[in-house]
Order: sequence, then C-alpha cells, then structure tokens
Amino acid sequence: MNLAGLSLRDLDYVVAVADLRHFGKAAERCAVSQPSLSAQVRKLEDQLGLTLFERTSRRVLLTAEGEPVIRQARVVLEEARRLLTLARGGGCPLGGRLTLAAIQTLGPYLFPHSLPPLRAAYPDLALTLAEGRTEGLLEELREGRVDAVLLSLPVVGDGLAAEPLFTEPFLLAHPAGHRLAAVPSLGVEDLDPADLILLEEGHCLRDQALAACGLQARGGRHATGLETLRHMVAAGAGCTLMPLLATGDAQRFGGLLGYRPFDRGEPGRVVGLVWRASDPRSDELRRMAALLRRHAPPGTRMATAEAAEAEMTEAEMTGPRPAGA
Repeated sequence: MNLAGLSLRDLDYVVAVADLRHFGKAAERCAVSQPSLSAQVRKLEDQLGLTLFERTSRRVLLTAEGEPVIRQARVVLEEARRLLTLARGGGCPLGGRLTLAAIQTLGPYLFPHSLPPLRAAYPDLALTLAEGRTEGLLEELREGRVDAVLLSLPVVGDGLAAEPLFTEPFLLAHPAGHRLAAVPSLGVEDLDPADLILLEEGHCLRDQALAACGLQARGGRHATGLETLRHMVAAGAGCTLMPLLATGDAQRFGGLLGYRPFDRGEPGRVVGLVWRASDPRSDELRRMAALLRRHAPPGTRMATAEAAEAEMTEAEMTGPRPAGA
C-alpha cells in the first residue's frame, strides 16, 4: 500500500468507530450511511493487511494490532487540522466538530449556562458533549478522543493547557432541623466528620470536600453520584458539601433538605477549561475560555489566573490535592 491509497476520510471513519464502538453511531457522526462506512473500514483493513476491529453482534472492540494504528490515525488527523488552521490563518472562529467534556459533578449543571453563549459565538461549531471522571477524561483528552474538558483545577501532567473560568463555592446541604442550620456563623470546622456524607472514591469532589474540612481519606457512608448524595441528606443520613450549581431546587424535597452558605473560610473549587497544548486551535480555545469566563453562572466568582493559582496553592496547603473526578 502506498500513500495514494490512504485517505484522511477513511482515518476519520476508523477513529469514529474506535471512539463510539458502534458502526451505526460512527456513520451518523461522519454523515454517511452505515454500509458505506463499513465498506471503507473493511477496505482500509484489507489495504493495511490487518484487522482493526473485533466485530460481534453486541459490540465492537479494538484489536491489539489495531490500537497503535488508531493512535497514529489520531495524530495524522490532528496534524491535518493543524494544516487547515495554518492555511486559513489565525483568528477565525471555531468551526467543524468539537467534543467538549465535563466532569460528572459539573456538566449537567454548567452546560445549561454555557451552551447559549457558545452557540451564539460559534454558529458553525458542531458540539458533541460528554461526561466522565477527571482521570478518564484527561486520558481521553491526551488520546484525542475529546478536544477540551471542563473540570476542577489544577490538573497534573505535561502537554496540557488550562484556563481558569470561575470559582464555584460549596454550600452546606443539611437535613431539615439539623443543628448546623441554626449556627450563627458557619465554618467548615463546625462540621462533625462522623456526620459527613461523601461521594465514593474516584470523584474529585470527594477529595475536595475532605481537603476543605482538613480531613484525610476515610471510609463510612458514601454515594455514587450527586443526586443520590442529595437524597441521602434529605433522608437524614447526614450533611455534605454541595457545589453551588448543583444545589437545584430544595423545595422538591418537601422541606426535608436545606442549604446554607459558609460564613467563614468559604470552601469551593476553581473550574477551568483544559485542552492539549499541541491543538492547532489552541488560540481559539483560549478565546472560548474567555467567553465562558465572561458568562460565568450567577453566584460564582470570575477567576483570573492569579486568583486561581492562589486558591490552588491554599488548597494544596490545607489538604490533599484532588486526584480524580
């Protein structure tokens, strides 16, 4: 096989199948029929002399020999996008397809605020949204399966660019009638560790709550997600720290759940946008971050790089650094 037989379109097809693990969904993303996409993928496999995908009636898996090929295909497509960016010159608005991911404790609550200004500023941008935990999303980012991630800063690792967007405060979520609801001046030191409910291990919000309270990793009661955590509080199981954007409407719990801000030492997290520093759209992604910063949700504080660095340093001094999301 020579270069004349290698098509960027075919590489786009196989990367889509690798991302979605489904030929039908990959065809939909690439705007072609499934038979056409399947035929081109099979043709590329024949040309390369190897099988990229293990096909079963229920799922599609990458073969061991296909993994390095898909990895290199992502690099080739990334460089092709860089060539197009150079050809059209800098300063052009983002267009084409962009996968924007967010950690699970942020995405469902931030996307409703962020999508209207993004759609207005980038009418030619085809956004795909995704959710996950920090560790997994950063891996997908480095591998090119997502283009940018909304998460809690700081992030650890080389080759990534980050822009702080805003600081989101944590509120105390408590059962109705709880003693902390009536404390005149609430601080994190007023929390009883035995009364604290957390998310399960692997969520960065768990680590941030522990750090804010000056606690180390601990066992005890935990929840798999924010909604379950909220219901556990309403059921009277204890208190927790809840991100402002996730507080929602306490009235739907029939008076069983209450929120109150902290009066002293307000805990919170710095939310930022992260992308690969090598992405040819890096300058435009930085402008996208500035747009999201200007449209920060009500109740949050706009973050500057200096303020974010100061808050991160303080968080590192008061507790363990968040490790996953």
